[in-house]
Amino acid sequence: MNFYQEMLTIKISTKMEYQSSMKAVFFDRDGVVNKDFGYVYQQKDFEFVAGIFELLQYCKQKGFLLIIVTNQSGIGRGYYSIEDFKSITSYMQQELKKTLKFGFDSIYFCPHHPESDCQCRKPKISMIEQAKKDYHLDLSQCFIIGDKISDVQAGQNAGIKHKILVGKQAGSTIQGLDHLHIVTQISEVREVMERILTT
Repeated sequence: MNFYQEMLTIKISTKMEYQSSMKAVFFDRDGVVNKDFGYVYQQKDFEFVAGIFELLQYCKQKGFLLIIVTNQSGIGRGYYSIEDFKSITSYMQQELKKTLKFGFDSIYFCPHHPESDCQCRKPKISMIEQAKKDYHLDLSQCFIIGDKISDVQAGQNAGIKHKILVGKQAGSTIQGLDHLHIVTQISEVREVMERILTT
């Protein structure tokens, strides 16, 4: 088993039987779940983004699995270790469970340097493809939420229908992406999802 296969995912959920067709919301981590201060790996630097708790609660109520897909090049650059990443992931999950009584179902991450030409770093799609396989996902029913164009490009490349880009001005245009919704902050995402799910 190579490094990528072994370290791709941290699964927190207990064993369960999945339906033949499941749906999920894919979240980038830094800048979406927590504030992006640059290479966040210590508890003192981990702050949840305003509105993320309410959004996760809404997604859970609507029957979506909650999955993180995150580029963590700080590992490949030598800024922190895989064990550091596992530790901050455990902290994040614990804090979510204190507030919401649940955490993310899985966390998939790319530990590689941007110049390594791996297959998992977004906008490449191996993390999403692995989640699709693990959870029997129907990507046409899924959402991906990110704060970088590479996040939504990964969604487009993988076949995720609904893509939400956070932090850009509404009305911005990005070529080559369909079903793209642009919001300025996480607190606006629920309204976009409600509109899509009720049409």
